[in-house]
Amino acid sequence: MDKRDEPGKYEYSVWWSEEDGEFVATCVEFPSLSWLDEDREAALRGIVSIVSEVVEDLASSGEPIPEPLSVRTYSGKFQLRTTPQLHAKLVREATEQGVSLNALANMKLASH
Repeated sequence: MDKRDEPGKYEYSVWWSEEDGEFVATCVEFPSLSWLDEDREAALRGIVSIVSEVVEDLASSGEPIPEPLSVRTYSGKFQLRTTPQLHAKLVREATEQGVSLNALANMKLASH
């Protein structure tokens, strides 16, 4: 598939900015881009349009195009480094709750 067809697969967010008095639309895969508009749907259309233009420019110049998060595959594993003190605290908490450290970490991550 042509990478230029991917802008619709990117992760977009739209929220109201009291400071700007407009809706702000952003794209996770292109954090430096944003679009402001008084209308929520127009803000979303604006960011999708600018992302499409940037993807087209990247493709034309042969530069890498970010892969949409939605099409990436994930192993379900990642390493986390922490302090020995926090590690010990979490092990104690997991033991008190009768769960593994991994289960405790999953519960804490899922709750946020």
